[in-house]
Amino acid sequence: MELKISVVIPVHNGGDSFVRCLESFRDSTRQPDEVIVVADGDTDGSREVAESFGAKVFRYPSPGGPARARNRGANAAQGDIVLFIDADVTIHSDTLARVEDAFQQAPELSALIGSYDDAPGDEGFLSQYKNLFHHYTHQVSSDVAFTFWGACGAIRRSVFQTVGGFDESYRKPCVEDIELGYRLRQADYAIRLCKDIQVKHLKRWTPMSLLRAEVFYRALPWADLILSDRRFDADLNLSHTNRLSVLMVFALVGCLIASPFAPMALAIALILSITLLIINRDVYLFFYRKRGLLFALKVVPWHWFYFLYGGAAFAYGMLCHFMRRFRLPNPPTPYGVLRSK
Repeated sequence: MELKISVVIPVHNGGDSFVRCLESFRDSTRQPDEVIVVADGDTDGSREVAESFGAKVFRYPSPGGPARARNRGANAAQGDIVLFIDADVTIHSDTLARVEDAFQQAPELSALIGSYDDAPGDEGFLSQYKNLFHHYTHQVSSDVAFTFWGACGAIRRSVFQTVGGFDESYRKPCVEDIELGYRLRQADYAIRLCKDIQVKHLKRWTPMSLLRAEVFYRALPWADLILSDRRFDADLNLSHTNRLSVLMVFALVGCLIASPFAPMALAIALILSITLLIINRDVYLFFYRKRGLLFALKVVPWHWFYFLYGGAAFAYGMLCHFMRRFRLPNPPTPYGVLRSK
């Protein structure tokens, strides 16, 4: 039975990446039944761009976040399947066909998520590292997913309506998709990670944009979500190897700080470094195969830094969570600007 697919794209100020996103649908072997764009307080004419491509367009006068925008688009959708695509990605020619086939082959499937491909759009080192790392994480993870993904995620419209859509209290690009995935799993809806359904990420990452997104838009709110729902599934970035690596990186930093006062600390630091290389060898071999030895060597310190700031953000998130839970005075608010309480 043929399924109708509604594509929903939230956009703030999409620029050239948004144009490329819309252009990629023209080359799709399976055309969407409708494309719905929700312009979230755009000031660069993204609404007019979407209209020129024939999309159905809704616009908010001021930005309220992708959760609200996606809900608006999904509520207007007519398709059996709602496919959410971010404004800074392009689809492959077979992306939509693979989405339709996945739902046709598995009537019990409620939602699916795809993956970034291994050819990021921006050539800078950080963009290549960040997006390739995302690709790697999805490619080695279990097909049974515990989260949703707004950049390339599809869901049966009836299921989306039943669970109430995205939580609009998230006012920035945050963990609203992960939170939706948790609710889907709690309601016993099946989510699958389809590694062959891929899109290309066009975003250019800089050190500041990377840290801001990883810490304030991801790690802190995700920590609060995990602690609130008590979900520690070994899924995606929460694998047991990653958790162990976080502890070892903190121990490594501690040893380096202590080394001027305790010479044995340097020996321990060396052992920890070698162990970190060994337990994460598959990651570094992946980058070596994709981009060569020099690139892989440059990845190592960024990867360890990722464990450091991710672990620190999670620890701070725990502190904030428990201070609020036990009503301690003056609890810190790690991401109040991201979510309205």
